[in-house]
Amino acid sequence: MPARIRLQRFGKKGKPFYHIVIADGRAPRDGRFIEKIGTYNPITNPAEINIDFDKAVTWLQNGAQPSDTVKAILSYKGVMFKAHLEKGVVKGALTPDQAEAKFQTWLNEKQAKIDAKRKSLEEGKRGNLRKQLEAEAKVKEARAAELAKKRAAELKAERKEAEEEAAAAEIAPAEETPSTEETPATEE
Repeated sequence: MPARIRLQRFGKKGKPFYHIVIADGRAPRDGRFIEKIGTYNPITNPAEINIDFDKAVTWLQNGAQPSDTVKAILSYKGVMFKAHLEKGVVKGALTPDQAEAKFQTWLNEKQAKIDAKRKSLEEGKRGNLRKQLEAEAKVKEARAAELAKKRAAELKAERKEAEEEAAAAEIAPAEETPSTEETPATEE
């Protein structure tokens, strides 16, 4: 069986982390492998991929077949393009300098795309955070207004109650005071 370039799963349930390995095609997924050439963390956005570029190109040139997922990862990082350019150099279609220049151009463009994606994700997070803060501020203002209305109603009720008590106090002393009229004294 030919060698395969594939993923070997690590990590917890729901939080995968993979090693990119060269393994015999008959070996189980997480079993014995020949060489580890990198790692892949799909949890982060964009996915974090660390790969030994030269080893991957060498294994591809020696006939190792990548799995579908690993092929996509290698294409994303440019390993497949580099292997393609190396074939062109071997066949004489390109000089090594031309191949390196093409690869560097492609790599710079790819890095610019990745940076743009990171920047847009970061701006999106900032925008979402700003929207959340604005929504929270509106809720806070609404609660403050409602509380102010409630407090104003309480103060108004207290004032009205105080006025009623004051009015009652004014009426009550007037009734309790003895009249200034003299009462006739009885003579004996």
